[in-house]
Amino acid sequence: MSTLSDLVYAQGFSDPADVEWLHRLAADGQLLADLAFADIVIWVPTPDDSFIAVAHTRPGGAATLFYRDIVSDRVRPQWRAQVREAFHSGRIVDSASPDWFEETPTRVRAVPIVREPARGDTPARVLGVLTRHTNLGEARTPSRQQITFNDCADDMFGMVASGEFPDLSAPTAPRRGAPRASDGLIRLDVDGITTFASPNALSAFNRMGFDDELEGEPLVEVITQILPEKRQFDESLPVVASGRAPWRTDVEARGVTVSLRAIPLRDHGTRIGAIVLCRDVTELRHRDQELITKDATIREIHHRVKNNLQTVASLLRIQARRTHSDEARDALTHATRRVAAIAVVHDTLSEGLTQNVDFDEVFSRVLKLAAEVAAAPNTRAKTRKTGTFGTLPSEYATPLALALTELVTNAVEHGLAGQEGEVEISAERTEESLEVRVRDTGIGLPEGQVGRGLGTQIVRTLIQGELGGTIDWHTVMGSGTEVTIDIPLRYIERDAG
Repeated sequence: MSTLSDLVYAQGFSDPADVEWLHRLAADGQLLADLAFADIVIWVPTPDDSFIAVAHTRPGGAATLFYRDIVSDRVRPQWRAQVREAFHSGRIVDSASPDWFEETPTRVRAVPIVREPARGDTPARVLGVLTRHTNLGEARTPSRQQITFNDCADDMFGMVASGEFPDLSAPTAPRRGAPRASDGLIRLDVDGITTFASPNALSAFNRMGFDDELEGEPLVEVITQILPEKRQFDESLPVVASGRAPWRTDVEARGVTVSLRAIPLRDHGTRIGAIVLCRDVTELRHRDQELITKDATIREIHHRVKNNLQTVASLLRIQARRTHSDEARDALTHATRRVAAIAVVHDTLSEGLTQNVDFDEVFSRVLKLAAEVAAAPNTRAKTRKTGTFGTLPSEYATPLALALTELVTNAVEHGLAGQEGEVEISAERTEESLEVRVRDTGIGLPEGQVGRGLGTQIVRTLIQGELGGTIDWHTVMGSGTEVTIDIPLRYIERDAG
């Protein structure tokens, strides 16, 4: 299924701002469908003077007409003239008589999607057409709530046709916990007085401690009554509660948290009231708080592990200085470096909220640890990194950091072996694999044979055993050694994605 952007650009749209406008309107398609008790479809013109559906939303409180998604379908012949008239005239066009769709009587309304209203001799800039398809087969005497919802839908359709909705001044907030019409709806007049409150909205406020009727009361004063004294609250709350700005905020009282979203209603620039959607998000906020607490705990654990590893590294370093045996000193020095490399990964994890790390940053710090070996007598080595590793999950970052530390250290100690040279680490990440090459300008492998020391065994175990990759040592033509590591990307993306 093509995305809205793909479908729109395929019809010749070139302005990203136009596509963003359609995206914002489609994002509120569910609200419009629920208020209108009807299917909502967004159409854009095609190069051959037809229209194609780029978004479709089914109502939550009524039967849908389209059991199959019609996105990417062309407009049906019985709607084409009505949609074309709305597009070219810039006016809302209602069907003159019921339209029959698969033996179901329907009523169709075509609303021009205007981004820039007409000014003087400049005609309105119409991007497409929104159609409302109402199922008349389930027609029954409407309740007061249905009448109010339909009135709100009509006001919002008028705003779409006048270029006043969607409102670009509304911040793009996370969809998690966003109120819907069925969660609770409050209709305010131009003075912020409640003219209608759905049963769910009233229940939400009752749970916060308001025991009276909302209708006839200024919503700002109602919220002021239930807010605990000396409790800090969002500064945008009065603006949202009065319906003057298209923002979202939370109200918390008696352990209950209600999310509010205001949608100012306008008629050609004149404010006529507002819709305030509300939803009890107490459980969601509790879960969010638990996740934040868990994240903080995990970060603290990584921080403490890092501190403990640094302590171990310091103890090993002290022991190495007091050891008289050269072989024992070298072994302790290598152990110190390996522990410090692991500490770098945990230090990086302690700074973020995810278990994924920017491995380019990690490796830059690890490379400095390995460079300490280059300070050995008579060895002047330069290290250089090219390419990009990208983001890796922690369970892959640790073994890869250890393996590369070993390879760089071996290249300096054994490849350059007391002479001047360079060690280059190149990384190339494709859709299928992560390939890393470590190349030095040293003496090459002795007799072309790979060593059997502890460092080599560690590298093989980490790359092949833990990362499921392959590793190859070979002598570069002329001089030097090149080690190639290839890690299948599917192992990484399964955990990092």
